[in-house]
Amino acid sequence: MRNRFFLALDISLALLVAFVSFAARFEGFDWWPALTQMAVLYALAVVPAKIVAFMWVGLYTRLWRYASIADMEIAVAAASLGMVASFAVGLIILPATGLIPTRVPIGILLLDGALTSAAITLPRLLLRILARRSRSRRLAVRGSARPDDLREAQRVLIAGAGVAGGMIAKELLENPQLGLAPVGFLDDDPSKHGHRLHGLPVLGPIPKLEEIAGRYSVGEVIIALPSAGGRVIRDIVQASAAAGVRNRTVPGLFEIISGAKNVSALRPIQIQDLLRRDPIETNLDQVGSLVSGRTVLVTGAGGSIGSELCRQLAQLGPKQIIAVGRGENSIFELLEEFRASYPNIAVRPAIVDVRDAVRLRAVFEDFRPYSVFHAAAHKHVPLMESSVDEAILNNVLGTRNVAELCATYDIEHLVLISTDKAVRPTSVMGATKRIAEETLSSVAQRTGRRYVSVRFGNVLGSRGSVVPTFMRQIAAGGPVTVTHPEMRRYFMTIPEAVQLVLQAAALGRGGEVFVLNMGEPVKIADLAEDLIRLSGLQVGRDIDVCFTGMRPGEKLYEELFFGPEDATPTAHSKILRVRDTNPSIEVDGYVEALIQAAGRHDPEADLRRLMHCLVPEYSLPGSNGTDGRRSTRPRLSSATPAPEPVSAGGGRHFDNSVRS
Repeated sequence: MRNRFFLALDISLALLVAFVSFAARFEGFDWWPALTQMAVLYALAVVPAKIVAFMWVGLYTRLWRYASIADMEIAVAAASLGMVASFAVGLIILPATGLIPTRVPIGILLLDGALTSAAITLPRLLLRILARRSRSRRLAVRGSARPDDLREAQRVLIAGAGVAGGMIAKELLENPQLGLAPVGFLDDDPSKHGHRLHGLPVLGPIPKLEEIAGRYSVGEVIIALPSAGGRVIRDIVQASAAAGVRNRTVPGLFEIISGAKNVSALRPIQIQDLLRRDPIETNLDQVGSLVSGRTVLVTGAGGSIGSELCRQLAQLGPKQIIAVGRGENSIFELLEEFRASYPNIAVRPAIVDVRDAVRLRAVFEDFRPYSVFHAAAHKHVPLMESSVDEAILNNVLGTRNVAELCATYDIEHLVLISTDKAVRPTSVMGATKRIAEETLSSVAQRTGRRYVSVRFGNVLGSRGSVVPTFMRQIAAGGPVTVTHPEMRRYFMTIPEAVQLVLQAAALGRGGEVFVLNMGEPVKIADLAEDLIRLSGLQVGRDIDVCFTGMRPGEKLYEELFFGPEDATPTAHSKILRVRDTNPSIEVDGYVEALIQAAGRHDPEADLRRLMHCLVPEYSLPGSNGTDGRRSTRPRLSSATPAPEPVSAGGGRHFDNSVRS
């Protein structure tokens, strides 16, 4: 129905209401001979006044078949102005002009205002109801869903009786072709229990999901808690699994309203949903002095960690960010993002390989940064097992180049991004990162600068990490592959990792290693099952989990430090300072020999033995590892020359006098 019909209807009803008000006031029509002139003049004057008021508030610019609460507010405003018009005409205008001898009785004016409100709201409300029912019938026919079929629709519970849950219920009720019939809500707020939302009852708290699902023969739970933490989501997923019902996570409210996603779409998995702890937040106010108004350099700026570092640094108001990276495409994407999101932050790109000391020196010479964050590294464990020389040159030589240039140019702060795989490493990647830590510590001790390392656990969602891999496997229909059922890892989100880096820069005094307290390690198999369930699928029925066996360099459990005596608290409750039990001031000669050997592409076995000299805890392939006792590196006196590789049987190795 178009608004011109509502205009005609409003005029007709307003005229009728005026005379009905007189009749109601005098309980009949005995008043007609005496008050005919008053009634007619009042009606002719008040109706145009009301229509003008209705137009002024926009009553005739609405699509009433899709009316919402906001539209009803317009109707109420129009009714209120209509009552004001009634009083103005009946009490002031008509008596003042002398057209009627006395004012219109107040009772008539009150009745007229009340009846006018009903006259303009009830037809519009009726149209909205009829349109909703017509739309439901039309969608049912279009979706080949007859009324008998709808009785067999999947019965669902909605977890969350809030705004998002209400919208989901409304969409399900108005879209029967989805085949989902909501029976009620679950919500932990006791004040909502026993009440109704969109006609559906709030049946109880979320912990009673299994009981309620059984009572109402529910086949699916829709999680309508877009702002809930990962722990709540996991509890619902696990309760759904225990009840034997499917679950799905709906999009956020903004996504539904904007039309970017509809009710049947899955909300993208939020990385924090997978953490088996609350996300850690740090106060970055302390970091402001390291960044605000200063030049900051980030290596590996195109990677997952490096790019997030640039984003969080941008929020602290740096003078400029020097984005150093070897891959032009990733740096280009970073620049495009910053042009759109941070147009006031100057980002200077530098396509440089950190192994190229000459080119890297030119960057330091040109920009003279105040703080440096070294995120460039090779990180994939299996790949580095077959590329030992590349791992050494990128992770060790690159770190040494950055650290030495920071010392040369008096850089105040340097943070190296390391890994928990550096503790008792069984992989080339872990060993090279441990050597990188020692290299930086050596420079820090020699210069007295505040150069520190930060050890990460596995960073959820980073490029090439397990979560994107699992998601691709789930999207392809499975199976999801896990190397070992007991494989455990510490996990953190990208924002947590970056905040740790920034906080370490503020806490560091020089040469330390910092670790985030990430709670208990998580089974990779459990993580895979969480992802499958959060995707609305069932493990074993929709997606299988297969175990493929451990790969070279992997170990079942990662460690954050060598022992509890090595960790001390810091000013931040979630950040620990790790004490280095092997002083690193003497590593320079060993590191130089290792880099030279890698540069010559010496045999892989020799390179591994050289790394074992630098990191006695490093387990060589084929060995049984350490016996748990602390190994030590042979100490070099100031007169002892750097160990030189010597030839033996066509290969190169360390002389026995310096072999651990």
